[in-house]
Amino acid sequence: MNDIGHNRQNAERKTEVGEGQRSEVRCRRSDIEIKQIKSAKDLKVYKKAYALAMEIFNISQRWPSEEKYSLTDQIRRSSRSVCSNLREAWAKRRYEAHFISKLTDADGENSETDTWLDFAKDCGYLSEEHRHYLIEECQVVGAILGSMIKKPSPFLINFKQ
Repeated sequence: MNDIGHNRQNAERKTEVGEGQRSEVRCRRSDIEIKQIKSAKDLKVYKKAYALAMEIFNISQRWPSEEKYSLTDQIRRSSRSVCSNLREAWAKRRYEAHFISKLTDADGENSETDTWLDFAKDCGYLSEEHRHYLIEECQVVGAILGSMIKKPSPFLINFKQ
């Protein structure tokens, strides 16, 4: 693929992540069905983070018992914390600084999960292919969080209506 095609593909991917997320909040008149976000659970990023946390839980059930209070506990906690921090951010969206702070916490937990996946692979609990897939899912979650942090206004509660 040439550079132009690659750049167009990257631009489309960025638009899909950024614009797709915002379009859930800002309803376009041209849409036939208007989708209102009533809860953080309705956000695409929440659904992806939740699915990732559940997949990590299922995989980690097969890990050695000696990892129960170290790697297993840490990766489960960090992956679940992404979702809980998103819920907290949603509850604080009246205040931009608080909203961004909780999104930043969610992004940090997502990065921590990525690190634990590296340890799980290097300890022999994950194949390179499975680690790569899970890391890609972390990156998608991180990209969406990054776009929300960069442009939080579509998600904030606006009192000037």
